[in-house]
Amino acid sequence: MKIGKLVITLKEALKLSKEELENFKNELKAKIKANADLNAYIDVHNMGEGVPIAIKDNIQVKDWSVTSGSNILQGYIAPYNATVIEKMLDAGLSPFGRTNMDEFAMGSTTESSFYGKTLNPHNKDCVPGGSSGGSAAAVAAGLAIAALGSDTGGSIRQPASFCGIVGMKPTYGRVSRYGLGAYASSLDQIGPMTQNVEDAAILYDIISGHDEKDSTCANKNDKVCDKLNPDRKLKIAVLPKHIENASEDVKKAYALAITALKNAGHEIVEAELMDAKYDISAYYITATAEATTNLARYDGIRYGNRVVGKDLNDTFIQTRSQGFGDEVKRRILLGNFVLSSGYYEAYYVKAQKTRHLIKDQYSKIFENVDLILSPVAPTTANKFGELSTPMEMYLSDLYTISVNLAGLPAISVPVSKSSEGMPIGLQLIANAYEEQTLFDGALSLEKAINYSK
Repeated sequence: MKIGKLVITLKEALKLSKEELENFKNELKAKIKANADLNAYIDVHNMGEGVPIAIKDNIQVKDWSVTSGSNILQGYIAPYNATVIEKMLDAGLSPFGRTNMDEFAMGSTTESSFYGKTLNPHNKDCVPGGSSGGSAAAVAAGLAIAALGSDTGGSIRQPASFCGIVGMKPTYGRVSRYGLGAYASSLDQIGPMTQNVEDAAILYDIISGHDEKDSTCANKNDKVCDKLNPDRKLKIAVLPKHIENASEDVKKAYALAITALKNAGHEIVEAELMDAKYDISAYYITATAEATTNLARYDGIRYGNRVVGKDLNDTFIQTRSQGFGDEVKRRILLGNFVLSSGYYEAYYVKAQKTRHLIKDQYSKIFENVDLILSPVAPTTANKFGELSTPMEMYLSDLYTISVNLAGLPAISVPVSKSSEGMPIGLQLIANAYEEQTLFDGALSLEKAINYSK
């Protein structure tokens, strides 16, 4: 493909000479500047000579300002590289710019960012999804070859679906979290956001693997790219009752994908998951409880923004009051509530029991199938201001959060567009550590659907 048009895949970019890469980066910077209204990037850097990859603003890159989209971290400069950054540099990739995100990854629209909202390249009146909305918009608009995002409850897959790109959440522990700004430590995973499935597999192979710096990182280093097989025949479960809350456009996309998979020779069977309302309850109790603990470190004393008060206690209060946005404050309050004396057993403990049930139901389904096909979101990208309450925003994660609670890998693949021309992605879910099966199935779906055509 012609480099001058900025239409190039990660696989192709890895074959470029140093001179070609430098020319490409200069053209990419010009295109980013010309599309600054999307607000996909917070800023652009040119670190090293490798293939440029956009980086979500909660992943540490040495000597960069890294703020997790928050006012409270203004002035903080990362003193080290996250493990995924080190792995990228070793593989000939180069961090290229910080992408916009919901503050501390708390949101589904990228509207809660300190830097303002990111626009969806397909319709600037619509949200790009969140919290990795900047990464998704950058890839979708041709402002990035590929990007890194993080997924706590759908924050890679949902914006990937809304923007018409591929977004992959690895098995919990397959990618090191060392250097990732924590939201909910038992749920967070870094993953690739790319133009196609093969690029996602390439980037996944680069960033995955064991890391002694992360005690939750699995001792697994197997790669998938060399063994990718879109012709492999798989047994795939569909969820007829589970999609009843989806829009008609999403239901049509789901039916289209099932037909395409059948025609590709895969065996389709029906399965059921428990009511998603239990997923939402268990997720938001777990995530906010962990967030409350993780965000306690932001006090204006050790790093980041500080508002000087009358005394130490007032400094602490004023710094957090002015430094955190409304959504972050809401989740801190909820987290403290569910962990407080008298409510811990009633809420947090029950949420962990429910989480165990969710994992068990997935394990039971995977005794008989290779993959599960599910919607990513109940609707396509909503317009800005369309979700009037926090609960409406939380419900947009209806189909993604159980995957994080169970620690499973999943990938969003674009399959069609709505009646209004907005992208619709569906996700394939695999059993833990079955990334090879996941990518094989996703590549087969991509080939069968041929969305880019």
